[in-house]
Amino acid sequence: MAKFDSKSLRNLAVVGHGGTGKTSLCESLLFVSGKSERLGRVDDATSVMDYDPEEQKRRISISSAVNFVEWNKHKITFIDTPGDSNFAFDIKCSLSVVDNVAIVIDAVSGVEFQTQKVWELADEFNLPRMIFVNRMDRERANFSNVLDSIKDKFKKKVTPVCLPIGAEAKFSGIIDLINFKAYLFSDNKGIGKATDIPAELMEEAKMYRDTMVEDIAEADDALMNKYLEQGELSAEEINAGLKKGVVSGSLIPLICGSAIKGIGVTSLLDLAVSSFRSPADCLPMKGKKPGTDTQEERKPAEDAPFSAIVFKTIADPYAGRLTLFRIYSGKLSPDSSIYNSTRKIAEKFGHVFFPEGKNQKQTDILIPGDIAGVAKLKETVTGDTLCAEKAPIIFAKVAVPHPVMSFAIEPKTRGDEDKIASSIHRLTEEDPAIVFSRNVQTKEMILSGMGQVHIEVNIEKMKRKFGVEVNLNTPKVPYLETIKGKIAGIQGKHKKQSGGHGQFGDCTIDIEPLPRGAGFEFADKIVGGVIPGQYRPAVEKGIVEAAARGVLAGYPVVDFKVSLVFGSYHAVDSSEMAFKIAGSLAFQKAIMECQPILLEPIVTIDIEVPDEYMGDVIGDLNSRRGRVLGMDTNGSNQVIKGQVPLAEILKYAPDLRSMTSGRGNFTYTESHYEEVPAYTAEKIIAESKKDKEE
Repeated sequence: MAKFDSKSLRNLAVVGHGGTGKTSLCESLLFVSGKSERLGRVDDATSVMDYDPEEQKRRISISSAVNFVEWNKHKITFIDTPGDSNFAFDIKCSLSVVDNVAIVIDAVSGVEFQTQKVWELADEFNLPRMIFVNRMDRERANFSNVLDSIKDKFKKKVTPVCLPIGAEAKFSGIIDLINFKAYLFSDNKGIGKATDIPAELMEEAKMYRDTMVEDIAEADDALMNKYLEQGELSAEEINAGLKKGVVSGSLIPLICGSAIKGIGVTSLLDLAVSSFRSPADCLPMKGKKPGTDTQEERKPAEDAPFSAIVFKTIADPYAGRLTLFRIYSGKLSPDSSIYNSTRKIAEKFGHVFFPEGKNQKQTDILIPGDIAGVAKLKETVTGDTLCAEKAPIIFAKVAVPHPVMSFAIEPKTRGDEDKIASSIHRLTEEDPAIVFSRNVQTKEMILSGMGQVHIEVNIEKMKRKFGVEVNLNTPKVPYLETIKGKIAGIQGKHKKQSGGHGQFGDCTIDIEPLPRGAGFEFADKIVGGVIPGQYRPAVEKGIVEAAARGVLAGYPVVDFKVSLVFGSYHAVDSSEMAFKIAGSLAFQKAIMECQPILLEPIVTIDIEVPDEYMGDVIGDLNSRRGRVLGMDTNGSNQVIKGQVPLAEILKYAPDLRSMTSGRGNFTYTESHYEEVPAYTAEKIIAESKKDKEE
């Protein structure tokens, strides 16, 4: 492998909606560049990039994969990202460490929901981008319709730098508008034969070229002056102006082709080399000095102190933990010691490698801009900063999104509970968007994630990698019980004689409701010695234990105050246990006289959907006993803000996806508890009684 400096590196993420052919394009990059001897195919499970068994089974990318090719004395490293919003965190981590983006759009479907989301991410990270209109050979492929769709959705200066020759089954090549030549492709090897532009397309080609040159000239004042004076620019000036426009973000070049047939792939490689920025073109990476708010910078130079950020962790049951990272400054060689400033520990590096899908290419030196990996780091996980110990810095992490769907999990084999916890811990190292918790109230193990597919994929991974199988169930809703009324003077008396010492406890309590969220209060109002001091805490303990079991449907009783006002005792037969039972009896008797009710958890929800689905989504939210609190605009989408009972959105992710053709997404946070309507409460109580009987 040739040696490259930072100026000769290009890092890009291949992004887009699911099913647009991103992985096929990456396979074509490998094949056309000569790195692969045969073209890998997603459909027949021979893909280099989709190597995970679950990816091959589902025929979709579920995890980002890294590879590289050499082209025109440059090294182009690309990350093939998933196209499903279930894996949004993985996509965002990938975009956080690249310098450029190639957005793949289907020639039939045009701009789809996930295309808009990755476009917004590219804006967030200020990434130069190009667009590859794929599948021009498909039935109903229409280049001009897709171009209109792109310009309408993104309101940016999108400039075609090539045109298709034919469409659908007749798609045979492209017109290169920069060099003003046609290239015809007679086989699937991706190398076109240069020829004259077909006469029937010449007028259209001239019109698009004039627009392209004008757009490029507008990216540079000097070029604009020359263009206005002479009406033309040289090929060198066009390429220089194009790079300036792309790097600044004022210009987005568009090419077209067919990844499976290899058409347009060399154009993408050429454009990446000529117009995308190198790590050396990037601004210094900003971070903070550990333990302070002092801002630090790291220039992309080999003589700067070493710094890198971890963007992906892979849990391998055989090779151990694989850590992928991007170097921002300095150099790194194998068998050196590096400081993890996030965790304040030193890590020993072994062999370092460049990822090639599931394979690895060992290397003896890493420089700024390299995307590489190392095995068996002990403590380092996704988001951590690695640096020189004498020049520490911490880079900002990508924020982990809030889960939108949860399942209760139970082992298929008794006694596997501990295995579940350790296996999921390994999975969360690999994917922090998976969250594991134990619900103290319902006593369930809860696995939460970005959607059903996200959780199912991780369950399959747990089975395959760690041999642990689980069942997925809908989680129980953590309802609570409380009271609306109050009552005074309720007696609880426990008296039992069974030979020898008997049992005797007698207490009288008052009970009243407290404001929502206040919890439980116990007031000792005993005057004199009707109940000795050592027995009064036992009354409270009996009430607390009875409250935990509930009275309506077995859910904990909250937000009430009990006052212990009177009682009696026996010098011989009284005990803590007797008064604990008496307290429990008094509570159970009193609570039924105080209008007990059920409370349910309410969540605050933000639902982002395109305009055309807003009415349907609001209507559906109302049917779920939700209420709309307001509306916001995010680009061309509407954000519906509301509140809804948690019980109504346990399976909302697939429902919203179905309702909006995959174009809606949502987040929610826990808000407060409210009274359950009477008709719903009756159902919950009936189900609880049925479960107890069973």
